[in-house]
Amino acid sequence: MIIPLFKSHYSIGKSILTLSDESEEGGSDSIFDIYTEAKLEDKLNSKIVIVEDSFMGFLQANQSCNKLGLDLVFGLRIDINEDQPEEKSKDSSHKVIVFAKNSDGCKSLYKIYSESKSNESFSSENLYELWDDKNLDLFVPFYDSFLFKNLFLFNSFTCDLSKFNPTFIIEQNELPYDFLLLDYIEDYCEKNSLNTLVAKSIYYNKRIDFDAFMCYKLICSRNSFSARKSSLDKPNLDHMGSREFCLESYLENA
Repeated sequence: MIIPLFKSHYSIGKSILTLSDESEEGGSDSIFDIYTEAKLEDKLNSKIVIVEDSFMGFLQANQSCNKLGLDLVFGLRIDINEDQPEEKSKDSSHKVIVFAKNSDGCKSLYKIYSESKSNESFSSENLYELWDDKNLDLFVPFYDSFLFKNLFLFNSFTCDLSKFNPTFIIEQNELPYDFLLLDYIEDYCEKNSLNTLVAKSIYYNKRIDFDAFMCYKLICSRNSFSARKSSLDKPNLDHMGSREFCLESYLENA
């Protein structure tokens, strides 16, 4: 089974989906609206997985799930900094996803989120000091992980996450390097006896929404140097070589 990983507008610049109970006419689609319309309750046992880059949307997501009778599985992408050799690239962090298993896990997750945002050098050791194995799960994303950055950005992360017993997420979104990354992750997990999970990140509803998504990303990144030279014809945005980060693509492959 492929697990859909929804992301909302609370992860600024990363998604055009909202956490409203219903979609806005002529506006943004609601995660809950398209989830219900696609009849995913039966397929996913009324669970909905939302992975955000901030904690700001948790309250609204939880309230909407309670109202609709859905079980919220909430995860946060956390920046992890690791020591690298002096010749390291400027990109010195990688991502992990921390999921809360229950209400106690949500409290632990908030502590981790607060500490990671206040500590620019937040490392896997810092994470372990706050770790609550009973109420939290650690996943490694397909993109932006230490493996991704070692393979494509020539970083030199020596990252040992074994004490968290992590699960590595695998995705297929028709980006040209997906097959290389897939082989690399599967080989790493096999050598280290680690589990994988097949999933799909969902940032918009249909492929036709890709242009609106790209425009939104350009607006949100307008203060960066690369964005000043960007346009819809030449966006200069990472991971924008595919229209497959959508629910439409998920439904065709699930």
